[in-house]
Amino acid sequence: MLELRPNCEWCDRDLPHDSAQTRICSYECTYCVDCVENVLHDVCPTCGSNFVPRPIQPKAAHRDTLSLGLGHDPASTRREHSRWTVEQVADLSEKLRAIAPANR
Repeated sequence: MLELRPNCEWCDRDLPHDSAQTRICSYECTYCVDCVENVLHDVCPTCGSNFVPRPIQPKAAHRDTLSLGLGHDPASTRREHSRWTVEQVADLSEKLRAIAPANR
């Protein structure tokens, strides 16, 4: 189950559970599309992977036999913030952004 973090870990922009502007890496680090494109250059500052759009979790369960949806698994309210400095992000991004994600 995805954690559905509520904010961009770089600029702290609100990213509601249904935001189409949310990007995540393979470890669920969460950033807004603007920071991914213009600051991180599609390089996660933690693991070095790329980003993909975060899926939008259904609001309700659509199968009677399963406890799914936001009603059962609500979005997180705990805000996360990147531990990396501007310089560290720039260094890793410069090192990896020209390498295809599959080859990183």
